[in-house]
Amino acid sequence: MKTTILINCPDQPGIISSVTNFVHSEKGNIIYLDQHVDLSANVFFMRLESEFDLEKFNSEVFKDKFQINIADTYQMQWSLHMDNRKPKMALFVSKYNHCLYDILSRFNSGELNVEIPFVLSNHPDLKYIADQFEIPYYYIPFTKEIRKEAEQEQLKLLKQHEVDFIVLARYMQIISGSLINEFPNKIINIHHSFLPAFAGAKPYHAAFDRGVKIIGATSHYVTEKLDAGPIIEQDVTTVSHTHSISDFISKGRDLEKIVLSRAIKLHLLRKTMVYNNKTVIFS
Repeated sequence: MKTTILINCPDQPGIISSVTNFVHSEKGNIIYLDQHVDLSANVFFMRLESEFDLEKFNSEVFKDKFQINIADTYQMQWSLHMDNRKPKMALFVSKYNHCLYDILSRFNSGELNVEIPFVLSNHPDLKYIADQFEIPYYYIPFTKEIRKEAEQEQLKLLKQHEVDFIVLARYMQIISGSLINEFPNKIINIHHSFLPAFAGAKPYHAAFDRGVKIIGATSHYVTEKLDAGPIIEQDVTTVSHTHSISDFISKGRDLEKIVLSRAIKLHLLRKTMVYNNKTVIFS
């Protein structure tokens, strides 16, 4: 069985040797290690993959011993993740279908090692896509007048299905603080990279009128500050005066699909660590 340990703590000598020696003493075989030091903040980050004998490994005993022998000594924030259970990923959508199609296609082909218990939307329009992939689709209307009731329904579904994280595959509603607090750094969003310069309903039209030379997409974790959460993945492509508005939109949507899928994979592989509203992304 493979485990992944994520660590951050004040930088100091001896961290790597202490951690690796501990894993070895617990009969673990280290198969990958990556680390980074933020020199300006004096913070050490590490991601360590190990293999253990599933029949002999007790995660609770391991965590208790690691906390006492290692984490307390180095003032660590840390977490242990095991690969013997697939994470559960809920998809939130509105009316745009390109990201939903892409994610479900990747899931159907085995590219994403997750379970998708349901797709949730504030519109009924995309149910036919979920039906194609035989995934339950829940339509929960969302307006200012029924916002609280809708959020309660969402939370009920998420808890009922024991969802681990949420992907906003072009879900065009602001996520509330109550939902964010239930899933801290576990809600992934995607949007065009024109923000904050070209906000509003038609960003590609505004960018076209401005004569921009690049367009892009950004995927980030959701925080209460709109579209300002820790960035997971970004990409850009060039455009020119020869491209039409429809070209802008097409290129932008292609980037959104690619960038969102990369962000999902990084999250699934436990390669993201959030610190001070930024991310450390391990290779």
